[in-house]
Amino acid sequence: MSTTSGVYPCYENQFQVDVSNTSTASFKTIADCESFSVSFDNGVEEWRPFEQEGWVRRLLTAKGVTISITGKRCLGDDGSDFIAGLAWKNGREAETDFQWTFPDGTVVTFADAVINVTNIGSADSTSVAPLEFEVQSNGKPTVTPAG
Repeated sequence: MSTTSGVYPCYENQFQVDVSNTSTASFKTIADCESFSVSFDNGVEEWRPFEQEGWVRRLLTAKGVTISITGKRCLGDDGSDFIAGLAWKNGREAETDFQWTFPDGTVVTFADAVINVTNIGSADSTSVAPLEFEVQSNGKPTVTPAG
């Protein structure tokens, strides 16, 4: 049972990436993340049987999750360095395990998530270098409820 109740600030969400590239996971927090958005990509099948007199029946048949994260590029941070390094990878090399830890302690683990790096330092000359990327689910995630 969670010891947290009521509203909470978004910074209480935390993200960790597996930086090990081995069978033994080594999850590291990604430094200097500032904002994130989540998109659920749902597949809904529709049909219109006669007995429903024109009303639509529906069934949710597919799911996907994309987490878009923006932050600052932090050289020397294990998580930031690992994500930035994926900008140059393709195929299975751009996959890793990823965790989203909720404020109540629930952990969602995305095995072999596709990491789509979209920016590793491009901005105005007086800006702090950004790190921007998407985490795309690659199969069903594991949800571990808060203990």
